Amino acid sequence: MTWASALKKTARAGLTIERVTLEPLVAVRGACGVAVVVGLMLAFGSPALAVSSAFGAFASGLATFQRSWRPRPLLALAVAGVLGLSTFLGYLAAAHHATFVALLAVWTLLSGMAWAVGPVTGFVATQTVAVMLVTVTLPTSVAGAAEHAALILVGGLVQAALIVLFPIRPWGRQRDALADALAAEADYARRLRHDPVARFDPQPLMDARSAAELTPRQARGRPPQLGGPRGVAERIRPVLASLADPLVGAPPEGPGRDRARELLGAAADVLDAVARAIRRGRAVRLTPETMATLEVPESGPRLDGAARRSALRLMALLADVVEAGDEPLRATRPTTAPERRHLLRPTMAGLVPVGWRALRREARWSSPVGRHAVRVTTVACGGYLLGTALPLGHGYWAPMTSVMVMRPDFAQTYERGVARFVGTFVGVWAGAGIMALTHPGPEVCAALAVVSVGLLYLLMRTGYTVVSACIGAYIVFLLGIAGEGWSQTVQARLALTLLGGVLALAAYALWPSWETPRLRDRLADWLRTNGDYALAVLDAHARPDSRKRRVREALLDARAARLEWEEAAARALKEPVRHRGISRTAERAAESALATLGRAAMLMEAHLPGPDAEPDAGAGEFAAALRAALPDAVAAVRERRRPDWSAPRAALAAWVARAGDEGVAVRGSELMLEALDELAEALAPGRQGRNRAARR
Repeated sequence: MTWASALKKTARAGLTIERVTLEPLVAVRGACGVAVVVGLMLAFGSPALAVSSAFGAFASGLATFQRSWRPRPLLALAVAGVLGLSTFLGYLAAAHHATFVALLAVWTLLSGMAWAVGPVTGFVATQTVAVMLVTVTLPTSVAGAAEHAALILVGGLVQAALIVLFPIRPWGRQRDALADALAAEADYARRLRHDPVARFDPQPLMDARSAAELTPRQARGRPPQLGGPRGVAERIRPVLASLADPLVGAPPEGPGRDRARELLGAAADVLDAVARAIRRGRAVRLTPETMATLEVPESGPRLDGAARRSALRLMALLADVVEAGDEPLRATRPTTAPERRHLLRPTMAGLVPVGWRALRREARWSSPVGRHAVRVTTVACGGYLLGTALPLGHGYWAPMTSVMVMRPDFAQTYERGVARFVGTFVGVWAGAGIMALTHPGPEVCAALAVVSVGLLYLLMRTGYTVVSACIGAYIVFLLGIAGEGWSQTVQARLALTLLGGVLALAAYALWPSWETPRLRDRLADWLRTNGDYALAVLDAHARPDSRKRRVREALLDARAARLEWEEAAARALKEPVRHRGISRTAERAAESALATLGRAAMLMEAHLPGPDAEPDAGAGEFAAALRAALPDAVAAVRERRRPDWSAPRAALAAWVARAGDEGVAVRGSELMLEALDELAEALAPGRQGRNRAARR
């Protein structure tokens, strides 16, 4: 993709305004937190203290809107504590220009590395740099610095207290995540009626699993409705696929296929009903027609063999998910039953070693996060020095814009850069127009700032352009409390925002971290994890008495690798670089082959034998051959060689010659080998040249 096309695409994406479901009560609660601290400081303090405390309440409330499954009060307190520390250190160093620049460099470098821990941590760390740059411009002493830091902490305490005192939809995000997963499976069941090999996006199931991770303290108060349906939904997905697949399930045509379509439609209705019940906290309601479809018919079309086993298993699982989703809501629940075990989430203290390992893993020159940290540090320090040297005042706006815009990948940085300038232009001029027409006093400015914050919280997920407009107006009104002239604010804000955005975009253009050259590594990781998942399923068929937990663990690793691949491919598609790693045609073909490999393993997982079943020697031999060939194949993908699957092919041929081509294990293994051959063909060294010649 050329630079012109990439810039056009990212600008369009950055200016897009999404239609989302709004949460007005949550937005009002967050705005009230800002109003409380600003009002108290204006009544009993000074305008400067009101501005400082407003930043703490604003940033703490902003963090609670991020996509995190942590309790909202805990997020508000954590953000306020870090903001207070950064502000206090900034005040101590502000008197000495060189000392402050050194502190800014160290703090920005650490905040850039915080993206290694996760997006929420990275966002919060970015906020601390921005608030440090703004608040230290307010004159004060060392004692005043401690007072300002304490007031920022008070702002977070107020936000946390409001969340505790006025809970709005407790466990609402967890309910939505679980309901979304069930609704995604319902949609998958409906698509399988018409497309037996339809693709399934595992992201909703991954989100539901993340939402289900709890600390022991949280588990004691979780509603029973959120305890069971997710695990059952995980087991339903492979059964749906195996029932619809013509290779191991219902026949391609005829009465058996019609019966399978009826069951899939009924399964979709049941899953949608459970999803609605969980989302709203109500009982599950099913129609008599759906219930009749899920009974074994005395006459009419019937299913045989593996399809019949899948149908019976699906009926049992649907009954389980209805029972799990129909539990009454209670404040507490027993935790002794085995099915009540929850996924363990580490406490905040337990996250420290996890975060430290993530930082050490990304602290290298080739890491995108490490390069981002160096890049944003250089731009922040350079922007601060340049903004201070310019005769515009408010020199901190340039580095603050750069810090808020820059992200570890190209697309987000450029999308946010364009959205930031356009949104700031609209917000600053709107705020300045109101200030020019009304000439408000400090109290009215505070009220206008609270309104801007409320709109920001309400429209948070509509797009960064809207967010930037609300922030621009908020800053104008907030500085109006301290007596800043609106005309000077407008001119300096727009000029320095443009400067900060240009610095951020230029830094990424001059020293980028492209995803495209790393696509083969991502593909190799997906092949390795998908291969491990296939081996775990084959081992379960070869040794029915083996531990089945390994299948589940391998599936989770494969899902994570697939998600990383899809995110990397989406980022690479927007980058203005040549395909130095893998062509777009080969990328699509390899992705399809690996998806088929995972689907074949999933079909076999739906028919895992019981612990008393006879071992399958053929599955063990095929697994041994695949296990021996997999490491070299992964290396071949990285090194641009064609993977060699001759040993697994020979083992499968011997298995078929000895046992025939009947049975789910044999047919699934044949589908696996076909997918691996398609992968080898997609990544053949001469494929890209042949594709170009064919197009000519």
